[in-house]
Amino acid sequence: MDNRALYNEILLEHNMHPYHKHELEDANLVLEGVNPSCGDDIFLKLKVENDTIVDGAFQGSGCAISQASADIMLDLIIGKSKSEALQLADMFLRMIQGQITDEELEQLEEASALKDISHMPARVKCAVLGWHTMEEMLNHKEDSK
Repeated sequence: MDNRALYNEILLEHNMHPYHKHELEDANLVLEGVNPSCGDDIFLKLKVENDTIVDGAFQGSGCAISQASADIMLDLIIGKSKSEALQLADMFLRMIQGQITDEELEQLEEASALKDISHMPARVKCAVLGWHTMEEMLNHKEDSK
């Protein structure tokens, strides 16, 4: 029950008081992520300088899980290089699939609270929306170089 309570507390905090849900005027990467099965819709905005994510924000609407997960993700990736952010996304997605080590789980910090979402298949797409959007954004940027 403790893990469930922690999960609920972290999700509630990031959903009710999302630190990164705002406009980011000087973003140089912007991508919309949509989950057509439930209507979750976010615009992920990153400011990247010298291969480092120096700021980030999101806007949009959706369920508590999609909004909280995007906010938690931004907490984790701001200040990281693009490759570090992509590595964290890979870890997060493997965590959802139950294929992560305890050491990797620690690196995900608060995002690890979403570990048990795999037991709720209908909610997995909600939890991964921001992460997939970030991956697509950063991988596309790599391809265009």
